[in-house]
Amino acid sequence: MVGHRHLGLAAAVAAAQAGRRVVATLRDTGRAGALRKAAAEAGVELEVRQLDVTDEASVAAAVDGVIAEHGRLDAVINNAGAGHLGTLENESVAEVRTVMEVNFFGVLHVSKAALPHLRASGGRLITVTSVGGVVGQPFNEAYCAAKFAVEGYMESLAPVAAKAGVTVSVVEPGAVATEFVNNIGVDPAGEVAAAGPYADALQAYLDRAVAQFAGSAQTPAEAAEAVLEALTADRPAFRIQTSDWARGFTGTKLADLDGSAVLGLTGGWVG
Repeated sequence: MVGHRHLGLAAAVAAAQAGRRVVATLRDTGRAGALRKAAAEAGVELEVRQLDVTDEASVAAAVDGVIAEHGRLDAVINNAGAGHLGTLENESVAEVRTVMEVNFFGVLHVSKAALPHLRASGGRLITVTSVGGVVGQPFNEAYCAAKFAVEGYMESLAPVAAKAGVTVSVVEPGAVATEFVNNIGVDPAGEVAAAGPYADALQAYLDRAVAQFAGSAQTPAEAAEAVLEALTADRPAFRIQTSDWARGFTGTKLADLDGSAVLGLTGGWVG
């Protein structure tokens, strides 16, 4: 599970340090203090605009505003995301739909608005997905489904966009060091108490996840290096992992023709 907000901040600052003119967007620009502070400490300038990826009017206003101000758009980094912990029997379909709205349809809103301008500039469309967009993970069904959808959409779009001069890439982080519990935004003890027949499995998953998070998490700045690679490399790969751990983890799935390797791995996570 990636802390999208922290990775987005690090990527915005890194891009500005690389000499790019950066327009950073937030749903609530009143929360831009940490971003402005990081930019000031790095000695770079960046612009902040409001954008809610679930609101098509907000997306259109942000993209149109950038074009009106700067005249062109060379790259878009889709980074908005929302974590979610749950399993089908214990959650509503409406909750799953909300996860899809942010993590999947939000990406489509922004990408659709940006593509005409990226075609004009021969630009790049970069989307931060997750290792959870490759490997389905227990109690992350909705989150992984949304990230799978993003990966499938972008993998399908990539050759079409390339014909129009637009490079499409996805960046797959694993755990990014903020804090596991803060990243998923839940009370673990409360979740286990409410999990009914899945309580033991959820406790086993959480115990394993916290330990794994502590052992493999990378800093937001380290993860942002992969975003910068997608932004600046002459011929970036379509799929870019942010760490050796992420490469090993996704590699299990990408070489797993019958699914037994992934289910053998994740089955052990739930006791």
